[in-house]
Amino acid sequence: MSRVLIHVQHLLGIGHLRRAALLARGLAAAGLDVVVASGGMPVPRLDIGAARLVQLPPARSADETFKILLDEDGRPIDDAWRARRRDRLLALYEETQPAALVLEMFPFGRRALRFELIPLLDRARATTPRPKVFGSVRDILIHRPRADREAEFLETVRTRFDRILVHGDPCLLALDATFPLAREIADKLAYTGYLVEVPAARGSADGPGKGEVLVSVGGGAVGEDLLRIAVAARPLTVLKDTTWRLLLGGNLPPSLMGELKALAPADVVVEPARPDFVEMLGRCRLSISQAGYNTLMELMAVGSRGVVVPFARGAETEQTQRAELLASRGLVDTVAEAGLTPERLAEAVNRAAARPKMTPGAIDLGGLAKSVALIRDAIG
Repeated sequence: MSRVLIHVQHLLGIGHLRRAALLARGLAAAGLDVVVASGGMPVPRLDIGAARLVQLPPARSADETFKILLDEDGRPIDDAWRARRRDRLLALYEETQPAALVLEMFPFGRRALRFELIPLLDRARATTPRPKVFGSVRDILIHRPRADREAEFLETVRTRFDRILVHGDPCLLALDATFPLAREIADKLAYTGYLVEVPAARGSADGPGKGEVLVSVGGGAVGEDLLRIAVAARPLTVLKDTTWRLLLGGNLPPSLMGELKALAPADVVVEPARPDFVEMLGRCRLSISQAGYNTLMELMAVGSRGVVVPFARGAETEQTQRAELLASRGLVDTVAEAGLTPERLAEAVNRAAARPKMTPGAIDLGGLAKSVALIRDAIG
């Protein structure tokens, strides 16, 4: 059985890990032996299907600037830590001897991990037979041009990667719109469509979330303000008599659960994020969320009405760009994070509640099947 090794690093939220986990499930379901090397903090109940998860010494970002990486004890990582983790990753490579290697985001991002990923790519290039090497990137990248790094980036892609899987739809947005260097490596790019698990049926079944307003902030460490404001906005909306359900990500402060329960009336449900989120999303009357890649694509897949508040702190522009593109096609309603108030959120909820549900086919959501096919075909 052919083996695939996937490397992924989440730093603040868990969107990168969830995307890698979805790809791992798809590859394993296609009959491949899949190992996921995760470098972020452990995430309970992560669904990787029949794949195997290997936890590397974990690291996270100290804040939204992503400038300082901390180890599992909250200390800045040092050269000794980097050496331990590099050696663990290289040992895993030797143990698995993969036919395909998939690096999530690198070299388009995760430059801080060059200490382990360049040695990994070197080891792969020296292996006989050499594994096929894939990059796995989302549709929107944040490019900060530096002439001294551009040549290095292009050399890395051209000499160390077989294909770059771009999980997006060029009819909506091509990669070079946010990453101009993509034009220099166009022959390496393969657009897959958006990477999302499309449900077999689009939401009418009974179950949790049916007819509700679902408020979610993903699994990351941000989103407190949106949850509080949603509670205050509810009585100002046309859906004030509907049950609202708040889902809290696992990295939010533990005290927030009690605080929100004290703020909210009895018919507002406050609970931890759930593994059946996508099914609930398909049954809900309206979704209020941030605008991360995974949540937005799940919203597109189930066809529910959505109000999104893109995360835009620090230098983050990715969520705003994607949300505005979808809003321009009438697929979601957006509210800026800056200056968010209960009144502004309520206005967006009222607009979204008045429009019809979206119809399938607005954008290409076939990224999972195409990504699996590209990797499987490359390794025979």
